[in-house]
Amino acid sequence: MMHKPGMEKRRLAGDPDPRALLERILRVDHAGEYGAKRIYEGQLAVLKKAPSTPTIRHMLEQEQAHLDAFDRLLPQRRVRPTLLSPLWHVGGFALGAASALLGEKAAMACTEAVEEVIDQHYGRQVEKLGDAEPELRATIEQFRADEVNHRDTARAEGAAEAPGYALLSKGIKAITRSAIWLSERV
Repeated sequence: MMHKPGMEKRRLAGDPDPRALLERILRVDHAGEYGAKRIYEGQLAVLKKAPSTPTIRHMLEQEQAHLDAFDRLLPQRRVRPTLLSPLWHVGGFALGAASALLGEKAAMACTEAVEEVIDQHYGRQVEKLGDAEPELRATIEQFRADEVNHRDTARAEGAAEAPGYALLSKGIKAITRSAIWLSERV
């Protein structure tokens, strides 16, 4: 087993070893970026030429760049993608389209909820990596900054004005947390 400084310091009974942790991180982040891409594609399919379309398209382009990075990292690190990709293909698009069908504010509420969970998720990953994997850590930190920007943009675009905002946000956060948990393991 290879020694990775920083990872062992925080390892508790039941925690994955450094290789398993790396696999989980790469697998779930790849799945998350793919799911985010599909959410924005679903929103754009519904909103087409709405005022928020350029903003959503920009976020989609950033998610695609993140996905491209993880598409390169998985084979480099010999990590398989999640087996749930077909589910995230359909589910991500459906979530994006459904939120957009409720209007632009609801699409922004969806973005805000997802990106808030992702910000926390990426933060935990950075902490778990510690000083190990400095390049991966820097990549995650860069992508985290983009996700925080997406969240803040959604807030500025009126996410909280969406119909049923509190319920919508809570539901989407629960879905996102569940997708993270599953993608780390399957």
